[in-house]
Amino acid sequence: MAASLSLDERALILAPARMGAHASKMLAAAGIGCQRTTDIACLGGWLEEGVGVAIVAEESLSDDQHSPLQLFIDGQPDWSDLPIVLLSAQHAPATGPPRERLGNLLLLQLPLNDSQLLNLSQSALRARRRQYVARDQLLKLNQQLEKQLEQRHHEVQALHQARKMDAIGQLAGGVAHDFNNLLTSIGGSFELIDRHLQHGRPEKLAGVLRMGQEAVQRAARLTHRLLAFSSRQSLDSRSVDLRTMLAPEGLRASVNASVVLQLRVPADLWPVQADGAQLQEALDNLLLNACEAMPSGGELKVEASNQHIDGSRFTGAQLHSGDYLCLSISDTGHGMSQSTLDRAFEPFFSSKPVGQGIGLGLSMVYGFSKQSQGHVVLHSEIGRGTQVDLYLPRHPGQATPLTPPATVARPPSGASAEVLLVEDDRHVRQLLSQALSDDGLMCHTASNANEALQVLQSPQPIALLISDVGLPGMNGRQLAEIARKLRPDLPVLFITGYAETAMAREDFLEAGMQLICKPFELGHLQEQVARILGKQ
Repeated sequence: MAASLSLDERALILAPARMGAHASKMLAAAGIGCQRTTDIACLGGWLEEGVGVAIVAEESLSDDQHSPLQLFIDGQPDWSDLPIVLLSAQHAPATGPPRERLGNLLLLQLPLNDSQLLNLSQSALRARRRQYVARDQLLKLNQQLEKQLEQRHHEVQALHQARKMDAIGQLAGGVAHDFNNLLTSIGGSFELIDRHLQHGRPEKLAGVLRMGQEAVQRAARLTHRLLAFSSRQSLDSRSVDLRTMLAPEGLRASVNASVVLQLRVPADLWPVQADGAQLQEALDNLLLNACEAMPSGGELKVEASNQHIDGSRFTGAQLHSGDYLCLSISDTGHGMSQSTLDRAFEPFFSSKPVGQGIGLGLSMVYGFSKQSQGHVVLHSEIGRGTQVDLYLPRHPGQATPLTPPATVARPPSGASAEVLLVEDDRHVRQLLSQALSDDGLMCHTASNANEALQVLQSPQPIALLISDVGLPGMNGRQLAEIARKLRPDLPVLFITGYAETAMAREDFLEAGMQLICKPFELGHLQEQVARILGKQ
């Protein structure tokens, strides 16, 4: 073998010994590096190392689609088209492969003509070099493209981070603004109460107390809507008959007199799987938004329909294929621009003037739909109104009518039931203990699970365990499991401010367990306690 310029520019020869030796000697004399063999398997190994041109005697081939040469030809990258000089007899042998399978063929009839072989080999090597140039250019372009894609990825990440921080800033600013107002109302109420008590004017306390209580209720609604947007509210999901909510008399009471209401609700409407109270609030928000978009009057269409949804119908929505109920609310109001539409579900974003809305209505509907395994779609155009489509999953059973909870009387004064209250916050613990004691209950208190277990392991009779979930060390759920082993029939009432606990209500609670979420009114706690104790 003569010295070759490089593996990528050598000639590989597969031919009978005498023919191969002659071709190799002639090409080497012209400065072309060569390697020759009579074994096609050996040729296959050389091909993988690098090749400029293959010179193959047709009689050395077999009709094997898995031969090393055929596998190399079939597996070439896009830039490669190996030139093959085929030394062919006048008639192609019956045992060889079809010539079209060999790709880039240059035919040379035997007997061998040295001049023709040299010219074909040199031409093939020039073509092969052009392929290498194309390979290098393609590699360079790919590297440039990868750099551009990486740069673009960093730019997109930076933009995403900037938008996220902007949204967090908007959220934080909105929360701070609203809670500053609420804290001003609550703090001012306490100051006025103190003044009236100091000046001996108890008759003025009732009005101030109402203002403070209303501020607390507004704060609770605000946190509820924030949890709804983040899909972390406590949902009591069940079968709901939407036809009850869409009764004409109820809807008309929620709509301005200048608005014409069109209602379409089929008699065979499926029951929906949802939290009835949250669904009602979502409906109220959508109706309010529609009416506010038509200050001078217009048409409001409320439609409900049964639909089977393909999971691929909505781009980017994680909506499984199945049966859904679609609630559509459309108005003929002023509509929204595309820039407003893009941000419509963001919390605290509002196109209304300052003081005319806090921008949590649509964000609450958005979060409620996601947490309910549904979807919400918004369509709007300036001057052509807005349509909101709310999709909620179908409940497989019969609908449960929505009925307000019955009022339960508080325990009579002097009741002897004993309650164990476990709460790590000292002020909350004292407040709840005083409220329960005022209802005639004997209330034992503990600040953590270890203190509570000392009571539970004693002979002290306990009718009800009330425990915060987020206790230091052993949490309230773990405490309840141990308490149930010590006292199998002990009912448990959890109180929690953790959104994750409230979200997992169904998985979190066992039989004989109830849960209420902070903030709550003392009256609600007292009614829950009375209801539980009344079942014994």
